[in-house]
Amino acid sequence: EGEDIELEAIMKTGFKGIKCVESGGPEPGVGCAGRGIITSIGMLERLVAYTEDLDYVFYDVLGDVVCGGFAMPIREGKAKEIYIVASGEMMAIYA
Repeated sequence: EGEDIELEAIMKTGFKGIKCVESGGPEPGVGCAGRGIITSIGMLERLVAYTEDLDYVFYDVLGDVVCGGFAMPIREGKAKEIYIVASGEMMAIYA
C-alpha cells in the first residue's frame, strides 16, 4: 500500500501551484470505494502531503458508494465542511 512510493511520484503541481493526486479505486463491482478513500487519505498522511501551506483540500468521491466507508474520514475530523454536488438528473438523487 505505497510503502515504497514518494510523494513527488504521485502528486503533480499544475496551474497556479495547485497540487493534485488521483487515487483511483477498485474495479467496478469489486471491493469498496470507501475503503479506497480511507487508504488514500492514510497514504497521503504518511507521505506528509497535508502541509500548512494548503488553503483547501478537495475530495471528489463517487456519490454511489454504498458501503459508507467514506464517512470514516468525516467522523475522524478530516473535513471541516462537506458539500454535496449533484447533477440535475433524477438518478443523482438515488445515488
